[in-house]
Amino acid sequence: MTVIPTRILIADDQPDVLKALRLLLKSKGYEIEEATSPVGLLRALEERPFDLLLMDLNYARDTTSGREGLDLLGRLRQVEDAPVIVVMTGWATVGLAVEAMQTGVADFVEKPWSNERLLEILQKQLAIGRERRAIRLRAKQEDQKHQELASQFHHQVHEVSEARTIQQGLLPKTIPQPSGYQIAGIWRPAQNVGGDYYDVLEFEETKLGFCIADVAGKGLPAALLMSNLQASVRGLASTSLSPHDLCTRLNSLVCHNTGADRFITFFYGQLDCETRLLRYTNAGHNAPILLHRDGSHERLQDGGGVLGIFPDQRFTVGTAQLARGDRLLLFTDGVTEAGDGDGEEFGEPRLLQLLQDHSSASASALGETILASAANFSRGHWHDDATLLVLAVSED
Repeated sequence: MTVIPTRILIADDQPDVLKALRLLLKSKGYEIEEATSPVGLLRALEERPFDLLLMDLNYARDTTSGREGLDLLGRLRQVEDAPVIVVMTGWATVGLAVEAMQTGVADFVEKPWSNERLLEILQKQLAIGRERRAIRLRAKQEDQKHQELASQFHHQVHEVSEARTIQQGLLPKTIPQPSGYQIAGIWRPAQNVGGDYYDVLEFEETKLGFCIADVAGKGLPAALLMSNLQASVRGLASTSLSPHDLCTRLNSLVCHNTGADRFITFFYGQLDCETRLLRYTNAGHNAPILLHRDGSHERLQDGGGVLGIFPDQRFTVGTAQLARGDRLLLFTDGVTEAGDGDGEEFGEPRLLQLLQDHSSASASALGETILASAANFSRGHWHDDATLLVLAVSED
């Protein structure tokens, strides 16, 4: 381990004084540098660090006021990380001592000095100076750490804002409302941006497609992946492409473009509005709930695994027959996993009960009621984005 020598700067304009101090302090192992003027002193402090400054208050031999030294001490107060200061004067008075102490002087040595007393003072002040430097260093390191954390925080805020903008851009500005149906989409963002997405695509006057999805992960990567998914869905989806074929193609794209730690749960349905026949594929998403007017319900879970894990994943098509008065609810896990702070989740049983209790509500009113209930349950603390897509079949 390398031992760094203690560096002392001596400032005095008398050669005999400098020589005596140099011989004394070098014999004790100190590294010495000399300055014979205020300008030289300040230049030395700018060029390299010192552990202690030993300076004379009287730089001109024909003055005894110590004023030039006091003026210099005032300037030294502006020097960043200035060393501990011990002054020497042959004209030490109580008034001068008090005034010098007010400018930051640590101690006094009166000329002519006692070598033993001088060394004792220097050792004491060097120890104090080392402790002060250590405190300043720790404070500087803490300040740097805080600045780094602040920079990281601002970067995260910027990333969240950017991801939020991307995510909002994915959601449809308007939702088609085919005759005999009401469709409503609702998104409640959490503090951290998730990867929720829903869409409604109008193919023909009597045919439409709709989907809901959730990307594993949060922040900008999730938002960008969802953006790619939306572009792919809108580019591929058509009445001629069945739901399971669409999911097969999407899965291939996601597997090719993402790492193994990213996947997407996805539900896609095609509805013939005239026959009310729904053909769908569920790729690992929370199974939507289809509530019939008589109070019975079914879960739409046919399909396959999530997108983005297995390139050779195969998907199937499920069907559901909608009828007058039915309500179809698509949701992300941000709704059912909303927690009350005591470890209990909102859960699917509560979701189903709300759907049954408000089975005659409009699509938008039903969605708002569900999210308001989940928000009340979780005291407004969403841990994940909560998204709903509600389809209501008219009673007549």
